[in-house]
Amino acid sequence: MNSVSRKAAKHSSVEAQRRLAYFSERRDEIVSTIRELVEIESPSDNKAAVDRIAEVVAHKFSQLGGETRIHQARDFGNHLQIDFAGKSAAKPVLLLGHYDTVYPLGTLATMPCRVVGNKLTGPGVLDMKSGIALVLHALAALQDWHKQDLHKEAWHGGLPRPVTVLLVSDEEVGSDSSREITESLAKKAAAVLVIEPSYGLQGAVKTARKGVGEYLVKVTGKASHAGLDFQKGVNAILELARQIEKISSFTDLKKGLTVNVGIASGGSRTNVVPAEAAAQVDVRIARIKDAAGIDKKMRSLRPFNRKCKIEVTGEINRPPMERTAGVAALYAQASAVARELGWKLGEAAVGGGSDGNFTASMGIPTLDGLGAVGEGAHAPHEHILISELPRRAALLAGMIERA
Repeated sequence: MNSVSRKAAKHSSVEAQRRLAYFSERRDEIVSTIRELVEIESPSDNKAAVDRIAEVVAHKFSQLGGETRIHQARDFGNHLQIDFAGKSAAKPVLLLGHYDTVYPLGTLATMPCRVVGNKLTGPGVLDMKSGIALVLHALAALQDWHKQDLHKEAWHGGLPRPVTVLLVSDEEVGSDSSREITESLAKKAAAVLVIEPSYGLQGAVKTARKGVGEYLVKVTGKASHAGLDFQKGVNAILELARQIEKISSFTDLKKGLTVNVGIASGGSRTNVVPAEAAAQVDVRIARIKDAAGIDKKMRSLRPFNRKCKIEVTGEINRPPMERTAGVAALYAQASAVARELGWKLGEAAVGGGSDGNFTASMGIPTLDGLGAVGEGAHAPHEHILISELPRRAALLAGMIERA
């Protein structure tokens, strides 16, 4: 490394530490924002509740100068888009997240939002109210840092580049009403930064996610009295049991393909040969090229007992996020930002999906897991690590500039 490079590296490191100190000084403010959002419960299936948090969040972004737009949704909460102009004419970076949670109204009574040592607990605190708060504080910081351009001319708190934020209301239940909006905005973006929580307590970002499919297998047999007319019945549960064994055999761990029968039901009474049974099936794929094959297998199921009928519905509804060159390039940028901040940023491939799956499958460079660090998503012990908030905010701010 020559003297010019060493000087530049030293300057970058000093600037990074200044930024880290900036967020460390404001850590309590970040925690306060997170607590406010967590204490507005917003289960996916309660439109009024989700719309309520959308209004609160929209107000916070508008105070930063963002132009807010509400996308109306009939069956789910409304979706929120916020656009920020930037000094450059570059394509915007899309910050993608959601404000719906898996917890029903009233969960706060048994799972309160509170500080316990280095942890902040509460329903949705990790997945992903904290991610929204990090975006708010990262954008505010960038406006503060970029008040003047390189020529020291006044620049009224703008951002160094255009930014679009999209927060949806139905991510936890499949993103059916928001997917079209997400994909439309992604087409206009230079890159997508997904503010879902990071992976593990080391805070790794996510460079690959499995695709998700949901199928329903219905079996129809024939009912009869289990004592008087046993032989006249056709047992749908027995047929379903055989189908479950067949379906489970579709799993191929070497390909990253898993097929899980998560719910099975059937019958009416113990003294009745069951005429109906059904199974709900979860499918995960690591590669998009495996989607057609598993779909064909599911739809090709045939009854072992020819007196039974089988109906299969469903599909692969979320494509996988594969580690493309664009994803890898964003990870390299994030690693450089983290290195300047003083730590090594890891990466992970995970089984769960997010809305980043949609954008990555379109070929848009996407990096996931830029939110908070913690554990217990969707569980009673869900929490984030307060001490990690300054680093995550600084990382996000750096990526908004560089992506």
